[in-house]
Amino acid sequence: MVYARYKLCIFGDGGVGKTTLTHRFLQGVFKEDYRLTIGMDFYLKKIEINDKIISLQIWDFAGEEKFRFLLPSAIMGANGAIFMYDITRYQTFDNLDNWLSVFNETIKKEGLLVSTILVGSKIDLAENRAVSIEEAMRYIKERKFQDFIECSSKTGENVETIFKRIGEIMIKNTPYLKNKE
Repeated sequence: MVYARYKLCIFGDGGVGKTTLTHRFLQGVFKEDYRLTIGMDFYLKKIEINDKIISLQIWDFAGEEKFRFLLPSAIMGANGAIFMYDITRYQTFDNLDNWLSVFNETIKKEGLLVSTILVGSKIDLAENRAVSIEEAMRYIKERKFQDFIECSSKTGENVETIFKRIGEIMIKNTPYLKNKE
């Protein structure tokens, strides 16, 4: 029995690891040579959180600037969003405000409640870190994210944790979705 269905969007610059994170979560494997996402890709997975089965509709959004115009339509109906950056490329962290400005404008205009977490990817490359954990923690407080997690799709570290955590937050923040089948 599915407790609820949630639409979860993943945003961030190209090459930060949105697709590898999604595929590691869905299939438990890491593949380095994914093609760049064109527009959006869509996936489904049921997971258990606190003895509840929820269905996640995962929307993997293209990171290239030319697809940014699709962002408002992707946000419509979303319950959660993961914003990703690559800990080894500061520019991907710096560009988060561009993603957030469109996101915040859309949720305000449409009156949406969307749970958000920030994810720093590629911690298996920590020796090349360009964004400190402290800077990321300041960022989430200033921009009112509900959580921050670093991960590695390559090693699998914290991949499951990310999806379970955003699931917990969505359950807490959107109680009206509690529907029994």
